[in-house]
Amino acid sequence: MFHTLEEINSRPQLFQFYTADKLWTDEHTSMKMLEYHLSESVDLSSRNRDFIARSVKWIVSHFGIDANTSVADFGCGPGLYTALFAENNADVTGIDFSERSIQYARKTAEQKGLNINYFQQNYLEFETEKRFDIITMIFCDFCALSHAQRKVLLAKFHEFLKPGGSVLLDVHSLNVFDSREEVATYEYNQLDNFWSADNYYGFLNIFKYEKEKATLDKYTIIEEKRTRVVYNWLQYFTQDSLREEFEASGFDVMEFYADVAGTAFAPDSPDMAIVARKAENKTGG
Repeated sequence: MFHTLEEINSRPQLFQFYTADKLWTDEHTSMKMLEYHLSESVDLSSRNRDFIARSVKWIVSHFGIDANTSVADFGCGPGLYTALFAENNADVTGIDFSERSIQYARKTAEQKGLNINYFQQNYLEFETEKRFDIITMIFCDFCALSHAQRKVLLAKFHEFLKPGGSVLLDVHSLNVFDSREEVATYEYNQLDNFWSADNYYGFLNIFKYEKEKATLDKYTIIEEKRTRVVYNWLQYFTQDSLREEFEASGFDVMEFYADVAGTAFAPDSPDMAIVARKAENKTGG
């Protein structure tokens, strides 16, 4: 038991493990994630519907989205943004890891008579011959990736965009990093049976990596017949650090906002959104 507890409370190296499959493809957990996505009021997996509507209205206006615009949404979930983009006549593609979310998105598109191309795939492995005017990645998905993974993704964005095409994504700022604390907690049926329909003991260890400005929520889920560990990494950014990554991948950074609804950025903003344009004379990577 002592060695088990030692392992539960052990601190891994930064981005040592990647367990997105456990979060997005587990039968029970993906169902709970979809429930959170579809909640009308909470911001646990997606932002609330009022914000999404305001966000899409701003995106459509800011980028001039119309019938001549092709949009790809990476990490599209159940299609909350993609459906609205399509309702504004855009040519829309959505990519997401979760089979359950993609099934819901396809069903919704069919019911609404929307022609949206959905791909159930890890977006780090996504390939396409199609080229887009705009790529979005919303709800701070970019933060969950290691530096190497982010470099791969930005190279894909650069390849998939038309000349002069734009990326819009959001990230957590250092204000959120500074507010987080290292803790170790344990709870029976943690998060209201989020991890399993069966009884389990859930351990949460939050680790901060001060030098790299990253955190880890390490979940150890102990059921009667299995034990799982899920690693939820988050990278936090300054404008300078985010700009550096984009410029190194062949983008010109155009604007920063506090969110993907075009709110003006302020020093105390918890998040920030970036608009970056594929530079005409630069190559990604």
